[in-house]
Amino acid sequence: MSVEQKVKISNETGLHARPAAKFVEKSKKYSSEITVALNDKEANAKSILGILSLGAGQGKEITLKAEGADEAEAIKELVNYLEMELPKEEE
Repeated sequence: MSVEQKVKISNETGLHARPAAKFVEKSKKYSSEITVALNDKEANAKSILGILSLGAGQGKEITLKAEGADEAEAIKELVNYLEMELPKEEE
């Protein structure tokens, strides 16, 4: 079984270097396999190069997918980061 959720990137700069690094850091806390998809590209959420290669800019909708023992918690925290914490970092 797996958990999947779509998230729209709302911050002005998108999922670039510093936000991507924080996202990867949060992903690595979980044992579940976590992927991020944008259009036809998919990346390991625990890989900074993978996340950066997606080019997830403002207004883009990404799909987070987690599979493993802590999949629900992983998706919950990552969605919260992208929807709530990330936009506040630019204030």
